[in-house]
Amino acid sequence: MKLSNSEYLVFLILLFIPLVCSGEGKDSLSMPGDTPVGLACESVTPHRAGKLSAGRGRERYEGRVQRYRNSVPSYSKIQMYGDMGLVSVGIGWDYGRRRQWETDVFIGIIPKYNSDNAKATLTLKQNYIPWSIRLNDSFSFEPLACGLYFNTVLDNNFWTREPSRYPSGYYGFSTRIRTHLFLGERITFEIPYEKRFFARAITAFYEISSCDLYLISAFTNRHLTPKDYLRLSFGLKFQIL
Repeated sequence: MKLSNSEYLVFLILLFIPLVCSGEGKDSLSMPGDTPVGLACESVTPHRAGKLSAGRGRERYEGRVQRYRNSVPSYSKIQMYGDMGLVSVGIGWDYGRRRQWETDVFIGIIPKYNSDNAKATLTLKQNYIPWSIRLNDSFSFEPLACGLYFNTVLDNNFWTREPSRYPSGYYGFSTRIRTHLFLGERITFEIPYEKRFFARAITAFYEISSCDLYLISAFTNRHLTPKDYLRLSFGLKFQIL
């Protein structure tokens, strides 16, 4: 059958389009530095467009998850002693490229003992954990945890500014707010997936700390021993996220 010129041109176009969109013959249609025609055709196919849309949707979702994760506590903690009270409970957030930074907020309780009433404490704590050593599939060891925290006793008998009943400079420090430095170690147990209930990991830790007032006393009074100005505390961290 003989084809007319117009029919022959249509035939060539119909034959040529699939070759271009499949990437064949693209060397003859592209110039150096240009996007090959085959790739341009592929980028506008419904399948490719669906992939790009799904990718953008996933990025938006992961961004929302990350913002949500940063706004809610990552873990809870319970700590005993450390001049934060007999026992303190708190929440915290971990962040950084390796989650090596932590910020905690604690509420503690000081029993009545010989005073008129029990007292509450409030603590803001900043932790830094530079290394984590994987021991096996379940346990990891953090040989150094360090940082500082600010602690206050929520009671009117403690003051920030020296009361007028004392001579000026009689104390020279606040009895309400103490600044502490600490060093410690941790060991973490990763809970198996099938046994996770309220946490994905549990960390046991201990810390040795001292506050600003104790350190000044240690340098100015040679009769003091480490047990007079150092404090030992320990606790548990329950990793939620």
